[in-house]
Amino acid sequence: MSLFQIDESKCKRDGFCVSDCPMGIIEMKTKESFPSPVSRADELCIKCGHCVAVCPHEAISLNWLKPQDCAPISKDLAPSWEQTSYLMRSRRSIRKYRNKPVDREILNDLIEVASHAPTAHNSQPVNWLVIEKKEDMQALAAIVIDWMKFMLQAQPNFAKVMHFDRVVAAWAMGLDRVLRDAPHMIIAHALSNFPPSQAACTIALTYMELYAPTKGLGTCWAGYFNAAANFFDPMKRALSLPAGHQTFGALMIGYPRNPYNRIPTRNEPKVTWR
Repeated sequence: MSLFQIDESKCKRDGFCVSDCPMGIIEMKTKESFPSPVSRADELCIKCGHCVAVCPHEAISLNWLKPQDCAPISKDLAPSWEQTSYLMRSRRSIRKYRNKPVDREILNDLIEVASHAPTAHNSQPVNWLVIEKKEDMQALAAIVIDWMKFMLQAQPNFAKVMHFDRVVAAWAMGLDRVLRDAPHMIIAHALSNFPPSQAACTIALTYMELYAPTKGLGTCWAGYFNAAANFFDPMKRALSLPAGHQTFGALMIGYPRNPYNRIPTRNEPKVTWR
């Protein structure tokens, strides 16, 4: 079966699909001919769907994707630059959460949106692990504390620079400085030996972080947890990720306890123009 089909009654032979294909596997041999796949197109296609998305006439269908399968682009729904700038500037890392769980449907929506983040060669290597239960969050935080105690003995200089002593002391007083009593955590993991994995997971989590406030949610990167997940065997056993996978980032997620009223300033960007 051919990689794609052209509805000749709809195709205007404008060449949008040819010029936009990132792999250059669609051609028009003459101005009068219809688009056709080049040699080895099936093998080279990265299944990005650009050709279907860019055609204004719904004239091209891939053997796995039809125009009617795709949501239309609506200019009315596109945020203005002011709205986008506000969203990105007003985002805060949330470290105080309400004692209220987030519905699974909402968490799944965050993952669905984050899954549209770009990945190298459209590889889409990101896998997700959602920690839903409060008791599981507390158990994972306790394992991080065990790792910090180990590091304070094994690498005391590094541990103190990272303030592990303060986090452990707070834990002893009943304060969770690891996962901040967040109700949930979403972990991005992928094959450790696949070069694009780290960037793909980081970008996907960033998509999620920026989308979460539109649902009334707050997030914070779980840096202490992620370090323990990659270096501490008890945490690796607790997570039980697929063979060859590692965590490349995690977000604490929940409803913020405190509203913010201002956008703090940032340092001037350090830019070199060439």
